[in-house]
Amino acid sequence: MEYTFLSATVLLVLITDPLGNIPLFVSCLRGVSPKRHPVVILREVAIAFAILLVFMVVGDRFLRMMSLTDQSLRIGGGIVLFLIALRMVFPHPDGPLGGDTRGGEPLIVPLAIPALAGPSALATVMLLTSQAPGKMFEWIGALTVTMVVCAIVLMLAERIQSWLGERAMMAFERLMGLVLVAISVEMMLGGIRSFVHQL
Repeated sequence: MEYTFLSATVLLVLITDPLGNIPLFVSCLRGVSPKRHPVVILREVAIAFAILLVFMVVGDRFLRMMSLTDQSLRIGGGIVLFLIALRMVFPHPDGPLGGDTRGGEPLIVPLAIPALAGPSALATVMLLTSQAPGKMFEWIGALTVTMVVCAIVLMLAERIQSWLGERAMMAFERLMGLVLVAISVEMMLGGIRSFVHQL
């Protein structure tokens, strides 16, 4: 599957799943002063952006250093994405990424990693650059737009949760999970097809 700026942006928004992460962010920020919420959210989004950007820029060299192929990344990333998508379709008490029982102001874990910059997001940004390294500025643009969307949605998290209600949020997350299942299967099939052609 050949990705464009638009399709890469949509894919990254689906994978980072800002709407699905609303309950996690709201619960993690419950013990934090409301005045600190915007600061914490913007900090966590910035950390996630920096991590994903590093993997996007140096990910291809990292793959070569580890002797990993594009096929293994596609299949591995597809499997991780598939497992996370299944937890979105069939909700787990701890959410799609597992729970975090520590108190206090969250830093990096679990909001930046793995909620926004999870294994599937890291695999996806590396996959984009390994498939089309010449489109690096497009991929950086897609990642930037994605992080802006995440920041806006998460800044409005409590309002969105009260507007939509719990049932609508669950229905939307399951719908996004179904789309991600299809994308993950396509990633795995693309990797398998490419591997078979090389035989």
